Amino acid sequence: MIAPDLTALAERITALQGARVVCVGDVMLDRFVYGEVTRISPEAPIPVCRVTNETAMLGGAGNVVRNLVSVGALVDFVSVTGDDEIAGDIGLLLRDLAGVTPTLVVDTGRPTTSKMRYVAGGQQLLRADREVTTPISDDVADSVFAAAEAALSGAGALIVSDYGKGTITDRLVARLIAAAKSAGKPVIVDPKSRDFGRYAGASLITPNLKELGEAADGDLSSEDGIVAAARGRLAAAGIGAMLVTRGAQGMSLIAPDRADHFPSRAREVFDVSGAGDTVLAVLAAGIAAGTPMIEAAQLANVAAGIVVGKTGTAVVYADDLHAELGEMTGLSGPQPPLRLAAALDRIRTWKDRGEKVGFTNGCFDLLHPGHVSLLASARSTCDRLVVGLNSDASVKRLKGENRPMQNEAARAAVLSSLETVDLVVIFDEDTPEALLHEVRPDILVKGADYTVETVVGADLVQSYGGKVILADIVPGFSTTATIARMNAS
Repeated sequence: MIAPDLTALAERITALQGARVVCVGDVMLDRFVYGEVTRISPEAPIPVCRVTNETAMLGGAGNVVRNLVSVGALVDFVSVTGDDEIAGDIGLLLRDLAGVTPTLVVDTGRPTTSKMRYVAGGQQLLRADREVTTPISDDVADSVFAAAEAALSGAGALIVSDYGKGTITDRLVARLIAAAKSAGKPVIVDPKSRDFGRYAGASLITPNLKELGEAADGDLSSEDGIVAAARGRLAAAGIGAMLVTRGAQGMSLIAPDRADHFPSRAREVFDVSGAGDTVLAVLAAGIAAGTPMIEAAQLANVAAGIVVGKTGTAVVYADDLHAELGEMTGLSGPQPPLRLAAALDRIRTWKDRGEKVGFTNGCFDLLHPGHVSLLASARSTCDRLVVGLNSDASVKRLKGENRPMQNEAARAAVLSSLETVDLVVIFDEDTPEALLHEVRPDILVKGADYTVETVVGADLVQSYGGKVILADIVPGFSTTATIARMNAS
């Protein structure tokens, strides 16, 4: 096993920002229906799921794109859809992703692939797929190729995300690899075919252990066996290198002249859905940014460890990578607050696990016992406490030109160091109302010096069944009074 240089990896995260990648593959729509099961149907021996929430997100190659964008990469995405409502939903989701230039070639003869998952108590009850896996026609493939070829000149790498749904035909993948090689661009392939030979000429291929076993003979129970099987396939297919994802055993990066094994970081696994997409995206973004392949693979391994701790078809953000590497070194101290998208992703994971999310807010300038008491009271009402923190500009508007005494980064660092606080989110508005619409906490907590009627967001939280709690606080403490005493001394 090879240990990564964590400091060097942290520096590589910044290089991901603005890396440009062309991604070609099977797009699909992932729908999740969440609910509660408390009884068995009288009509058949099956559970009755009372639906509480529904979400939809990009899946398949679309999830690769989501992960690319979340780490800061720019993407030219080319795929095939049908002419239906699901294709329209995919188009809207892609439009909402900053940094993506999509080309969706319409094939009227096939439905857009979708997967519907029913989830209760953190477990999938049922998955219903709508798909056709026959290869796309040559005419459709020609349109896909033309769009991808046109984007290659401005990209640092080409991803081929083959989900086996018909977009990546033998003819198309051969043309894509040839065009990328002619343009001097590395090609990273996530394979679904047992015949790795169809990806001949690719720079790197990323099968999981099961996929390697289906494509190669030999005993894969040891690292030596994995290396031997991989090298046999690389030589036979004419592929440069292979990154084998091995679940709890980590990953193996294998080339004809060397093999490196990366251990996984032990953590509780909640959902492995889409973990391979995360690996592919971070790996390709790193390579597109000029990161050496071994370091890109190590960064992808860190990303895989993060994403399996989330629920659903999740993504990893650059903030997640920084936080994880900081935790692994044990030297970074409190982490900076997450940007809103990453924060909402973490909150969604907590909710999907059935954890109760609480929220409180304030300026928290010069933290005092009254603040500590409020935060402790708030945390006692929930499983996870999110703190909305007024930005420097917001505090200045509310408190005057000489405030805050500490900038938002310092205030967030102090709050994050408290055991009672699970997440800090900075907001620029004078009130947290817009943030509350995004977070939708189960419980909203303010001090007992308020009334429910005067708590910002109380009506919103109560409208969907949430609770508003007025917590007792330690009297006699005020940041404004403290500052006044300091100035008078």
